[in-house]
Amino acid sequence: MQISIDNPVGAPQPFGPYSQVARVEHADGGVLLYVSGQCAEGDGTAAQSRGVFEALRLLLAAHGAGLDDIINIRTYLTDMDGFADYAAVRKEFLTGTPPTSTTVAVSRLVPPRALVEVEVVAAVGTGGAAAGGAGAQ
Repeated sequence: MQISIDNPVGAPQPFGPYSQVARVEHADGGVLLYVSGQCAEGDGTAAQSRGVFEALRLLLAAHGAGLDDIINIRTYLTDMDGFADYAAVRKEFLTGTPPTSTTVAVSRLVPPRALVEVEVVAAVGTGGAAAGGAGAQ
């Protein structure tokens, strides 16, 4: 197993002392990407969610993956009243078989005005969440 840590050029840079992507390459050729939680600027949950998914798209693309390769997503919301807005944006970006998912309410996030933070795990080159699954929903 080989592990590399990356802050891809052209993708959002971290605002603190952490790395954006951990790439884990297994001996059998499988690759998993662990992407740090992403926040974005914007007025409201929907606008911030769009920025988050655009950032995730860029970070995954830097490693040869796409949003369809996401196999697990964890979402943190500061106000569950914004869940419907987040879910609608997520549905725009994640159009295939839904990945495994956790969503939790938190009292606040590190960026002072952040309403949503999303972190993901992606499997590169496997067909993503649909690979080996029971079919699209």
